[in-house]
Amino acid sequence: MAAGADHGAETGGFTAIVLAAGKGTRMRSDRPKVLHALANRSMLGHVLTAVQEAGASRLAVVVEPGREDVAREIERLAPGAGIHPQAERLGTAHAVLAARAALEGGRDVIVAFGDTPLITAETYARLRAPLREGAAVAVLAFEAADPTGYGRVLTEAGRVLAIREEKDASKEERTIRLSNAGLMALSGTHALGLLERIGNDNANREYYLTDAVALAVADGLSVAVVAVAEDEAQGVNDRVQLSIAEATIQARLRRAAQLGGATLVAPETVYLSVDTVLGRDVVIEPHCVFGPGVVVGDRCVIRAFSHLHDARLMDGADIGPHVRLRGGAVLGEGVHLGNFVEIKNATLHAGAKASHLTYLGDAEVGAGANIGAGTITCNYDGVSKHRTQIGEGAFIGSNSALVAPVSVGAGALVGAGSVITRDVPADALAVARGRQANREGMARTLRDSLKAAKAARDAKKD
Repeated sequence: MAAGADHGAETGGFTAIVLAAGKGTRMRSDRPKVLHALANRSMLGHVLTAVQEAGASRLAVVVEPGREDVAREIERLAPGAGIHPQAERLGTAHAVLAARAALEGGRDVIVAFGDTPLITAETYARLRAPLREGAAVAVLAFEAADPTGYGRVLTEAGRVLAIREEKDASKEERTIRLSNAGLMALSGTHALGLLERIGNDNANREYYLTDAVALAVADGLSVAVVAVAEDEAQGVNDRVQLSIAEATIQARLRRAAQLGGATLVAPETVYLSVDTVLGRDVVIEPHCVFGPGVVVGDRCVIRAFSHLHDARLMDGADIGPHVRLRGGAVLGEGVHLGNFVEIKNATLHAGAKASHLTYLGDAEVGAGANIGAGTITCNYDGVSKHRTQIGEGAFIGSNSALVAPVSVGAGALVGAGSVITRDVPADALAVARGRQANREGMARTLRDSLKAAKAARDAKKD
């Protein structure tokens, strides 16, 4: 995995160095920790997005050697970012220096972590702000309800003195609740010099990024503390913490949706993706899931237990309950889908209806068409997918099967229970089912025969 060029060569902005080389053994996973997702975006993706929104003009990501999956995620979300392998893990300062090339040029630097995905772009911008006012170092810190396990921020008379890792902290220092969130901003003038002087005289024999604080203080340089809420600063080391972080980001997304004009009847039951787009006056009933790539227009209603993924709903669409929209589903204005309808790679034009128990895959349904209960498009022959075309104003009777490739013309009517294998012209009536035959009294004769056979079997058992 070759190192790429650093993101952005222009002057101004800042450099973001994202540490993403941890193995994440506590996740008990074959997938790298930073690729585990929150709201359908990887943790690393959340960090890369936030630092770019905060104004990073150069990106460098420190990774475990040979992780092509991580490299692909970086290239997808931050094309041109520098990718810097870290062969040995000798501490956070050692990890930052793996991206030494990104430290050259005198830009301010923010060090971020790929497993701290909830830090917002606004917080990254606040972390950098003290550097513009002359600080050499700015650290992100929070008041921990229980500081156990965190490094402590040591202060005196309002001045920052150092950050002490818990293993190296005295009993008195461990009572301090002001805790290190890990992230740090360093002035471009001082960053490389401070990092190169960090030693490993500590309990773990590691090179701690946090030691940059004490070095800056010893040099008479200004060090600032930027406060952040504890829930925003939370890192993810195992799947329990992953679920806690998921709950936090879902709460953010739901609040943003509501403030944007959507009604969530039971917000805590609705799952959103980071890219979900909801229009004004949308109503979402309980227990709905929005996967990636969903755009919902104004005045739409999403009824309970519906699941949407890679779908677009135009204004006034009304779907559910129990509707599933899969990849490439497009619903025009005023489309209505009732209970237990599934749409995949299909477009339903304005006013079309499928009220219940229907599957439409690889299809196009004209405006105002009505799809009866139990209708399916037979779109797969075991090798290839085929398209079904249903014209404007067509009526498909209940329990019909449309065997693709096939088309039903505008205004055509398909009789209930039909299996349509040939094109139906516009305004034609198509009926494709076996002829009905009634035999008087045959039902009674058949029942008597079946009962006699059962009685004989029961007698044998006795």
